[in-house]
Amino acid sequence: MRFWFIPGFSFLFVIHWASGAKITNNATVVSSKTEGRKVVFQQQYIGHDAKTNEAIKKLDEKLSKKLDQIIKLLEEKNSSNQGQLASKCKEIYTKNLSEGNKAYLLSVGSEKTRVYCHMSSAGIGTCGGGGWTLVMKIDGSKGTFHYDSKLWSTKTDYNLPGGGSGFDNQETKLPTYWNTPFSKICLAMKIGLQMGTIMINKHARSLYSLIADGKYRATSLGRKKWKTLIGSQGSLQPYCNKEGFNAVCSDSHASKARIGILGNNQNVCSSCDSRIGFGTGGYNDDSNTCGNEALHSADNGNRHIKAMGYILVQ
Repeated sequence: MRFWFIPGFSFLFVIHWASGAKITNNATVVSSKTEGRKVVFQQQYIGHDAKTNEAIKKLDEKLSKKLDQIIKLLEEKNSSNQGQLASKCKEIYTKNLSEGNKAYLLSVGSEKTRVYCHMSSAGIGTCGGGGWTLVMKIDGSKGTFHYDSKLWSTKTDYNLPGGGSGFDNQETKLPTYWNTPFSKICLAMKIGLQMGTIMINKHARSLYSLIADGKYRATSLGRKKWKTLIGSQGSLQPYCNKEGFNAVCSDSHASKARIGILGNNQNVCSSCDSRIGFGTGGYNDDSNTCGNEALHSADNGNRHIKAMGYILVQ
């Protein structure tokens, strides 16, 4: 049975009535009538003095307002479960409907998709909380998301079930890659038990809109910030420092990154021998698709580190 509580009418009686108890002399008597879908209880107080009646009335109003708020939240959550789904994790977080870091059913484009949402600030470093929507997970030891992979330029998902779990080793590309607008990107790399994160403030219609056309789009985080993804082992050559989306040096076999930073031992961006990034390729180890490659006068020694990478947006 469903009740609608109307401010100004007796909450005390409704509870009394719903329990099946009898009305005593010191109670609130109501008559009822139906207005549309609402049952309106009209109150009369019996056996109380005026001061007590006024106190009961004020208490009724406060309780009714609070119940209205609770009912509204429950109905919003019920609507979400019945098809009026959020399109990104931040919407769930903002409406106070979060149930923690887990997969939620989202309306992504024209499809309903289970997507991992990271709601808390725990475990995501400098990115903070607020409702992060997973876009991709990249295993640097595999060629799935190599710089030259068509998955960067197409609206094709990859391993959807992998998008329902958190910071594990399952690769995935979700429809959020081409459907989800954002103002911030959280990048994370996991090496063993260590995870480094950085955040990019960037407005875009989707990650696809920043990458698919192959055009270079610069960022300005700086080499020190990019190296925090790797931790104390991070290493880059001192020059070039070309960073952003679709970062490529001019030599065809040089390092490149769909998202990341490139370095060179010469003060030009041609034969780049070092990189930290996601969707990478090129010299020295073309098979390293996410992590850190560094040779020839790198500032922290030679590095060949393959990481598990995570890309989330908000």
